[in-house]
Amino acid sequence: MAQKPKIPQGTRDFSPVEVAKRSYIMNTIKEQFQLFGFHPIETPSFENSDTLLGKYGEEGDRLIFKILNSGDKVKKADLSALAEGNLAKFSNSLSEKALKYDLTVPFARYVVQHQNELEFPFKRYQIQPVWRADRPQKGRFREFYQCDADVVGSNSLWQEVEFVQLYDAVFTQLKLEGVTIKMNNRKILSGIAEVIGASDKLIDFTVALDKLDKIGEDGVKKEMLNKGISEEAIAKVQPLFNFDGDASTKIEQLKTLLASSEEGLKGVEELQFILNAVSEMPLQTATLDLDVTLARGLNYYTGAIFEVGAPEGVKMGSIGGGGRYDDLTGVFGLKNMSGIGISFGLDRIYLVIEELELFPETVAPNTKALFINFGDEEAMYCMKAVRALRTNGITAELYPSSAKMKKQMGHANKRNIPFVILAGTSEIEKNSFTVKNMTEGTQEEMSYKELEKLLS
Repeated sequence: MAQKPKIPQGTRDFSPVEVAKRSYIMNTIKEQFQLFGFHPIETPSFENSDTLLGKYGEEGDRLIFKILNSGDKVKKADLSALAEGNLAKFSNSLSEKALKYDLTVPFARYVVQHQNELEFPFKRYQIQPVWRADRPQKGRFREFYQCDADVVGSNSLWQEVEFVQLYDAVFTQLKLEGVTIKMNNRKILSGIAEVIGASDKLIDFTVALDKLDKIGEDGVKKEMLNKGISEEAIAKVQPLFNFDGDASTKIEQLKTLLASSEEGLKGVEELQFILNAVSEMPLQTATLDLDVTLARGLNYYTGAIFEVGAPEGVKMGSIGGGGRYDDLTGVFGLKNMSGIGISFGLDRIYLVIEELELFPETVAPNTKALFINFGDEEAMYCMKAVRALRTNGITAELYPSSAKMKKQMGHANKRNIPFVILAGTSEIEKNSFTVKNMTEGTQEEMSYKELEKLLS
């Protein structure tokens, strides 16, 4: 007996209804991207391994799916590394390519490779799948779509302001109220590391802090200790966990905490600018909040960072995030090219909208009318009407075979098709159609013009 097929863990199949709902979200995001002046690009599903490795930090690198070499390239495998037990080195020798982990690093590669063709500042959006060898759980998949917008070639803080507005515009269009855009600045985190005497542990500090929502304050402190950050330094960072009040109050607390750090105060100044600008143009749906513990673990962020939280009461991780990166293209040889970008988590946004029952009833397109098939002569008569309806933008189908009436009607019922059209010898002679309303149970004979008007 053949084994029942399965899909890989962390991946999904999507039904027609699910695809329609996902398309609704993607089209809404795409519409706003274009309204804000972003242009689409696409990059390959996989990149050379050296393009991706080392750009996401140690934890990110572990989640990159590597593609095994094939053919003669298998001979490049480092068997001595295997014999020595150096599995990391051995696995790297087996692979020269990897599935992309996100859209930002491939975009940086794209900018460098095509720099002579681009007009800067360059605003791009990209909606494509990415892959991560993560542990699957609710809202976390191994294959998922990212919807990114980035601007490179400008260090103006007005870009940050515009991205806050872009988030708000998308969630307003999706009617997703109660979303919180959390904001911080990596310069502030660098300043805190400087103040507590742990500048050499900045990456360890931010990676641990980024896990606050998952492992709590005690878990963060324990991880910092394990990474070599002293108890004295951790004691100095304690005020960070106790910040409360509105954004203005938190700004003043940060100024006090970072009084001795020039870089930290620069980060506070940048946040103050964004907050002041947004207050002059109030958001429609979202709320902007200053979260001084927000770190975002990716190494390439250097300025403002964002993370979007789902409405209160919905158990879901972040549904978007992003930030400023001052020199991501520098790793590919193009220096001094500042950029900033944000991402929408399509799959998590889908789950949130589904849970809150916010999808419009009309989001899943359906066939308006099914023509019953009584035989070849009747089918030809019906098919001409089907063709005319489709020409006028009306979805219609002919049942493919002259099966029993009960089966054809059952097919229409199971697919929730609202109208069934019958045309036998009598209707053909009168050049008419009998229309059955499947919702109301009524039946009426009419001309093609009347049918077209009913279905329009």
